[in-house]
Amino acid sequence: MSKKSAHFETNVIHEGYDSKDMLGSLATPLFQTSTFTFDTAEQGEARFAGEEAGYMYSRLGNPTVKVLEERIAALENGERGLAFASGMAAVSAVLIALTKANDHILCSTGLYGCTFGLLTLMEDKYNITHDFSAMGTKDEVRSLIKPETACIYVETPINPTMKLIDLEMVAEVAKEFGIPVVVDNTFASPYLQRPIELGCDIVIHSATKYIGGHGDVVAGLVVGKQDFLDSVAMTTQKDVGGIMSPFDAWLLLRGLKTLPVRLDRHCDNAEIIVDKLRSHPKVENVYYPSDKANPDHVICSKQMKRGGGMISFELKGTKADAQQMLNHLSFLKIAVSLGDAETLIQHPATMTHAVVPKESREEMGITDQLIRLSVGLESWEDIWEDLAQALNKL
Repeated sequence: MSKKSAHFETNVIHEGYDSKDMLGSLATPLFQTSTFTFDTAEQGEARFAGEEAGYMYSRLGNPTVKVLEERIAALENGERGLAFASGMAAVSAVLIALTKANDHILCSTGLYGCTFGLLTLMEDKYNITHDFSAMGTKDEVRSLIKPETACIYVETPINPTMKLIDLEMVAEVAKEFGIPVVVDNTFASPYLQRPIELGCDIVIHSATKYIGGHGDVVAGLVVGKQDFLDSVAMTTQKDVGGIMSPFDAWLLLRGLKTLPVRLDRHCDNAEIIVDKLRSHPKVENVYYPSDKANPDHVICSKQMKRGGGMISFELKGTKADAQQMLNHLSFLKIAVSLGDAETLIQHPATMTHAVVPKESREEMGITDQLIRLSVGLESWEDIWEDLAQALNKL
């Protein structure tokens, strides 16, 4: 176990792993095994009874996965981390753990499409209702909390509108009612935003995105209090079974080491592209957290290190124009997901948020003209040249 540093850039490389424990191996070894042997039958009994620490079966714990869990906990400044097979496995495990039939969840206005789908499923099957709120003021949040409210679930920046929620303000209200705040921190990553330090309770990541950073793994991570995540580990993780494979954990540990370097480049490129888009005659609106033209930039300056690598913009035109613009791109990739080295671009209304009914999409601010851009690590000049030529053909 390494000593935790005061600096993020050091912890992202070293925390949770000591090469002395693994025969001097610089890279974290990959424990690609489903099960672990016991020295004696009595040792097996003691481990399953919780009387002795040690590994039993990789669904219940794996050394490679454990290093990742300890590292993400340190980066988010939480007590424990848990790793899952996907971001949605992480979201569903947390929400199932926090709720029971007839409970209520208060959500930020605007959610990832599959999170919206999960909430709909939970309401249909278990009458776990939900409301959406812009969460602009304390009074607005208070007015929507009910006796049966089990948690507040927040995305910020919100996918794909890039709207921001003041996490410190929401956490203060939640504490008045004794309910936890869950934050999907995927768009920011712990390098740019740490919700637990702002008073929130549980942080979720689709680690597929910036944590991995290379488009080659699907995974989810959760960070929170030790007692809560101990409970999740023994229930909605162990018994539902959406656990992370050792190889995926190994890939994420490799990706994490360059997270600060990558995100600084993502931000550098995004800031330039925002300025270029804003001045293009075919673009109606541009949405980016730290943009001074964005009313939420004050919140960004309060809780985010920089604006991130995600931009959304609306075209002057129709859905057909938006799709035509994507079809005119040369090397930029039409694809969902985000946070990869490659620049990715997609049409939320018909792709990531297609599951959301049109009326609800429009209430969230997801129009047919909205395009979401995950700015990659390429030369910004090349990114803009491709965007500009596609826009100019409209």
